[in-house]
Amino acid sequence: MDTTAAFGLKRTAGSPADIAAVAERVSVGRERILTQIRKVIVGQDQVIDQVLMALFTGGHCLITGVPGLAKTLLIKTLAQILDLSFKRIQFTPDGHRSLRFMKGPIFAQIILADEINRTPPKTQAALLEAMQEYHVTAAGRTYALDPPFFVLATQNPIELEGTYPLPEAQLDRFMFNVVMTYLAEDEEVRVVTQTTGVSMEVPDRVLGGPDILEIQQLVRQVAVAEDVARYAVRLVDASRPGRQTDHAFVREWVKWGAGLRASQALILAGKARALLHGRYHVSVGDIQSLALPVLRHRVIPNFYAESERITSDKLVEKLLEAVPPPRSGM
Repeated sequence: MDTTAAFGLKRTAGSPADIAAVAERVSVGRERILTQIRKVIVGQDQVIDQVLMALFTGGHCLITGVPGLAKTLLIKTLAQILDLSFKRIQFTPDGHRSLRFMKGPIFAQIILADEINRTPPKTQAALLEAMQEYHVTAAGRTYALDPPFFVLATQNPIELEGTYPLPEAQLDRFMFNVVMTYLAEDEEVRVVTQTTGVSMEVPDRVLGGPDILEIQQLVRQVAVAEDVARYAVRLVDASRPGRQTDHAFVREWVKWGAGLRASQALILAGKARALLHGRYHVSVGDIQSLALPVLRHRVIPNFYAESERITSDKLVEKLLEAVPPPRSGM
């Protein structure tokens, strides 16, 4: 199948009219992707959108959720829909503290790093270096990873025995921390009905590697007004204790705030969100809707916050309330 022709992309000179036309086609393509994913996955549209945004910006995703929420199935289904090579690395706390890079799973284009918090720090660091540098080194030789290279890591937040939580500096390598939650009752009924029947639908491929690389370039052409960019920077800066404009709740409850990568991620993901929704400019609404997945793993609560059950999500919500948005970017 010619996925490029099916998706309807073409090279663009980058003018506003061209980008607007491509934005519309990408928006239609998003709906086609969702249609295929819904053959297997019920609900979780917001999660799927965030995963696509990370893919279309060249970022990586950490997906957090309790067992049984179809985290692995979602990633495998996405790999089926995208005409890319896919490998799964199942991490276990077996005491082996090195990662030998053979021409194996790491050389696929979509990597499912299952239960990444169950592998020792040295192995985590090796994988995260590959995510950052897009190459691996073995026996003194450097091997490039084929683009697009996309890591989707999962972690279980409730089983802590035998785990190695990712350090803050390594968490920062993930564009998003996407949280999967339980389905609504009607959605769970559909899952139960579908998965206990005789057969299941098989999704079709709708997008290939060249398409994804082109979309990644198109994303960067999406316009962002200075006041919207400044709002994103102010939102991130407000999370940092000790800043001139910090807020009382930040001083009281935040151990570490978000760094420069968070500001970059908000803008780049905002561009992808705009494009996926048929627009070629970033709005304040894009930034606000992405604040939780971008910031929840970068704004670290301190001991006092944890003792009062103040989570990073609650801190991000308070930041959104505390930092006024520009009127012109709405």
